[in-house]
Amino acid sequence: MPVTDVRKDPAHLTLTLVSEYDHPVEKVWSLWSDPRKLEKWWGPPSHPATVGVHDLVSGGRVTYCMTGPDGEQYHGLWQVRAVSAPHRLEAEDFFTDSDGNVNHDLPTTRMQVSLAARPEGGTRMSITSHFPTLEAMEQILAMGMEEGATSALAQADAVLA
Repeated sequence: MPVTDVRKDPAHLTLTLVSEYDHPVEKVWSLWSDPRKLEKWWGPPSHPATVGVHDLVSGGRVTYCMTGPDGEQYHGLWQVRAVSAPHRLEAEDFFTDSDGNVNHDLPTTRMQVSLAARPEGGTRMSITSHFPTLEAMEQILAMGMEEGATSALAQADAVLA
C-alpha cells in the first residue's frame, strides 16, 4: 500500500495523506494529468470514479462522479487554482449535484498536492486537504474521507504498473 502517513491536524484544519511510489515524479503526475488514470484510483474501490471535464490548468475545472455499490452517485468539482506540472496542484474541491451545481450544504475543501523525488528513488506524494472550520473537518471526516482516500490511493500502484 502506498500510503505511508496520515496526519490529522485539527489545530491547522488539515488532513494530510502521504504516499510513496517506486516511479519517477513525471509518471506519478500522470495519476492526476491523465483522466483515464484518475478514474482508476480517485474513487475508493467501492465507489469507482468517472471523470467528465478534465481541464487541469490554472483556472480550469475537473468534474467527477463516484458511483456506490447501490448505484447512488456522488458528484464533485475541482476548481483548479494552480498547476505546476509535475510537482504541484492546488484546487478547491466542491460537492455538486448531477448538473454541476455546488452543494452549499456540504463543506468545500482546498486540496494541495505536491510530488517530490525521494533521495532513495521514486516519488513522495502529499495530499493536504484544508478545511474552512473545525466543524467542517469533523463533518467530512465523519463521512469517511480518511478511509475513502486511503483506500483510493491504495489503487495507485496498480495504475502505475
